[in-house]
Amino acid sequence: MGNTGSGKRSRLAETSSTFIPVLSPTFHGRMIPCRWYPFPMGVFLYVTDLHGDRRKYERTFALAVETGAWLVINGGDMLPHGRMHEDQERFLREFLDPLFARYQAAGIRHFGLPANDDLRAHDPLFDGICSRYPLVENLARRKVAAGPYEFLGFDLVTDYPFRLKDRARMDSKEFVLPVQFGRGLLSRPGGWEEIADWEAHARSLPTIGQELAALPAPGDPDRAVYVIHGPPAGLGLDIVRGGQPVGSSATARFIETVQPLLTLHGHIHESPEESGVWRGRLGKTVCLQPGQSAAGLTVVVGNLEKMRFERRILPVD
Repeated sequence: MGNTGSGKRSRLAETSSTFIPVLSPTFHGRMIPCRWYPFPMGVFLYVTDLHGDRRKYERTFALAVETGAWLVINGGDMLPHGRMHEDQERFLREFLDPLFARYQAAGIRHFGLPANDDLRAHDPLFDGICSRYPLVENLARRKVAAGPYEFLGFDLVTDYPFRLKDRARMDSKEFVLPVQFGRGLLSRPGGWEEIADWEAHARSLPTIGQELAALPAPGDPDRAVYVIHGPPAGLGLDIVRGGQPVGSSATARFIETVQPLLTLHGHIHESPEESGVWRGRLGKTVCLQPGQSAAGLTVVVGNLEKMRFERRILPVD
């Protein structure tokens, strides 16, 4: 599996029909338990847009233990709103760090990435926390191998009216910027940089299409899983309140070209309720966007080998 370092050693796990290399990692100098059953047959969980809701994080971890999941994927917008610099830093240090330690101790892998509401100023902190745990990965614009699969993450989204622009990009060079709610803001350590002419600045940046093209290429697209926070256009996975589609045409074109096994999305919490759709297909690629419910934890329970996926909304109180 990917990113093997000095604290990670290979061994073989026997399955019913084959041998699959898996990790035997160490944690603070001791061997930690891993789930040695065949990765391809194992359950994984996908959640997105938890926005610092500790109850939802706890319910996700409990469900991973209950189902015997080998992997939990968090599709972005991990951190709370509020006083974004202080509250997000505190959440990372005081909640996510010890939560990742529990994943490590339980032998459950965790792949996550920041997204448009997670301040870029905190990316080094998130990276540092992930690096402490052999089973925890920051997927943002990276490729991580796990068993026979490769996971690739993408944290940027198509530009929107909201002021926070850390991860906003024009979809293409022809993209028409929506009416803005004010001057664009970029997070900096302890503060903000205000961009007087956001449109001019946005046009100087690579587009979503260009950024996607710059991602590492999967060795085998048939075994590749992309975690792309913003949903593609054209499948009904991108419908905001009132019925307007806001998905990315560049993302749809990218998926149609690469044809990975699976793509996982989020960003538009209400889309499944607005459109009645949470899964679709582009060519042979299955695309999932479960949204996130205000009434409970929305989670996908999946199996990559069987390509079976169930969307659940679970109580968190």
